[in-house]
Amino acid sequence: MDQQKAKQEIQKLSKAIEAHNHRYYALSQPTISDKEYDDLMQKFLKLEKEFPDLVEPHSPSQRIGSKLDVAGNPVAHRVKMYSLDNTYSFEELDQWGGRVAKGLGHANVEFVAELKIDGVSISLTYENGNFVLGATRGDGTMGEDVTHNLKTMRSIPLRLTPAGKEKFPSVLEVRGEAYMGRADFLKLNQERKANGEEIFANPRNATSGSVKLLDARLTARRRLQCFIHSFGLMKSDTHFPTHWDFLQKVKAWGFAVNHENRLCASLNQVKAFCEEWQKKRNTLPYEVDGVVIKVNDLGQQQRLGVTQKSPRWAVAYKFPAYQATTIVNDIVIQVGRTGVLTPIAMLEPVQCAGVTISRSTLHNFDEIRRLGVKKGDRVLIERAGDVIPKIVKVVESQKSAKNGRLKIPTSCPQCGGKVIKVKAEEVAYRCINPGCSKQLERRLIHFASRAAMDIEGLGEAAVGQLIDQGLVKDCADIYALTQEDFLGLELFAEKRADNLLKAIDTSKTRPLSRLLFGLGIPHAGAKAAFVLAQHFRLLENVMKARQEDLTAIPEIGPTIADSVVSFFKNPATKKEILKLKQAGVNSQEATIAVNQGALSGKKFVFTGELTSLTRSQASALVRELGGEIVSSVSKHTDYVVVGQSPGSKHQQALDLGVTILNEQQFQEMIHA
Repeated sequence: MDQQKAKQEIQKLSKAIEAHNHRYYALSQPTISDKEYDDLMQKFLKLEKEFPDLVEPHSPSQRIGSKLDVAGNPVAHRVKMYSLDNTYSFEELDQWGGRVAKGLGHANVEFVAELKIDGVSISLTYENGNFVLGATRGDGTMGEDVTHNLKTMRSIPLRLTPAGKEKFPSVLEVRGEAYMGRADFLKLNQERKANGEEIFANPRNATSGSVKLLDARLTARRRLQCFIHSFGLMKSDTHFPTHWDFLQKVKAWGFAVNHENRLCASLNQVKAFCEEWQKKRNTLPYEVDGVVIKVNDLGQQQRLGVTQKSPRWAVAYKFPAYQATTIVNDIVIQVGRTGVLTPIAMLEPVQCAGVTISRSTLHNFDEIRRLGVKKGDRVLIERAGDVIPKIVKVVESQKSAKNGRLKIPTSCPQCGGKVIKVKAEEVAYRCINPGCSKQLERRLIHFASRAAMDIEGLGEAAVGQLIDQGLVKDCADIYALTQEDFLGLELFAEKRADNLLKAIDTSKTRPLSRLLFGLGIPHAGAKAAFVLAQHFRLLENVMKARQEDLTAIPEIGPTIADSVVSFFKNPATKKEILKLKQAGVNSQEATIAVNQGALSGKKFVFTGELTSLTRSQASALVRELGGEIVSSVSKHTDYVVVGQSPGSKHQQALDLGVTILNEQQFQEMIHA
């Protein structure tokens, strides 16, 4: 690239970075993810490094943050608030460690590893132990006075706690991270959604907006919190040899310091800390996006010094982003097993939380209307503890797109059948054509799934061919299939056909609860199916049950009861069940006595993704052994089963001392 082209590109990138800084810091309305911003900045810095003559005094590389919010009172920081350089791999972390070692003449180095709270940087100034000023970081040199709001945060002491007769520093300025907990963030967004207000993209943006509110009473309601992580200025006779000593002292003075901080004797211990918390990040009640690593010895910090932008003695190790922005290429309609039409956003593939995301469910047409999303929009997606990504909000609307907004179809996109909203209070629109091939396909796949009749080998490809050839018209037809039928399908040899026939035959012995779930009664999931089977024992009894019989069961509400009655009144359902019985499919369930079952009386909670079986299967196994599945963790919970990427229930179990089982331990327990 020649000098002229480089100048044009640098100007273009500089303008974009400044615009994103303004949206992020001043407006709290970012339109790109942190990772995308970092990539933009790295591209810009690389160009400036290649063409140093083009570096201008007002370049984004020469400053931190952006312009102040004009609504605030500016505050000059006594000591500049630096930002941190980021690393995204252990290789980059090793390179930083190498620079530290070289800068210190390869002396022994201790590190402090701290969780990088995803919040807003603030500074707090105390005079003789009294809180006198709170400010945002702003551009690192000038911040914004938000004392009135920070005083509402209970984790910030208004007066420091004395230790004996010690004197506080005449002036103490500490730095920390203001943040909003996950639960408070969800509550705030629910309230804003109910009031027709725009929701916040993440807790960090909610915190930024809350810190700058003019009415401190509103800030107080949002329950912000703060962790202290460093200091800028300390006028005192007391000096600390290490950063770790400082953290212990300010904790004694009454500041909140993250108890997960760890003193590490080597960079390998730092890496172990990073690996541990990358896996456990969802167990915390607040968001973290990485780990901050600092040289512990304050003397060594001073020797290493700082650059124009960042300290050489500290660096951030960033976790894979849970959020990203991408383009909606299309919105298509998926027809489910009960005829419900579900809009699906087809996305420009993007990396998020370590995986490539190319589609996201929009749930229903009301959700599309709420988000205002249409083809061509740039959207913010999120993949937190959930396996399925979701669209959080539209960050850039394609206003020029014609006919981009999806209209509610009046006919099924699969079969052309009539589409209606069965009940006015429902949000779902359904295809009411009983002969819809897509509904039949989804029903058969569900019927054969592991959580239902567990027919291994009867997957989407086989089901699709069976329907195309007219061999199955309902779930009962599966049991009339022969070896010749399967040999007529693509990729089916004799052995595969025999294995599938054996799996079909074995499925006849499944208990009634699995059959009820497999039949796909609307609104009745695996738990409801189990409750019904345990209560009525025989399929005939379930079919004859009246609305009042069903609602008399504590776990069955009126919606499920109405659905069950309607389902079994349907002539097509009665015909299908008759065929299932004639095929020899089991239609009863043994009742578990109170004192029977290895897990009798034990309460289980599941969190995270299980790999060896589905959540429904695991729950069914617990119930079959007399145990109970509960939705929340309490002191009465016996076991919390933790899978991959667990949620906050894991931490709740740790706090309450509830026994935690990994997936292998759970498998050993149920198969003992």
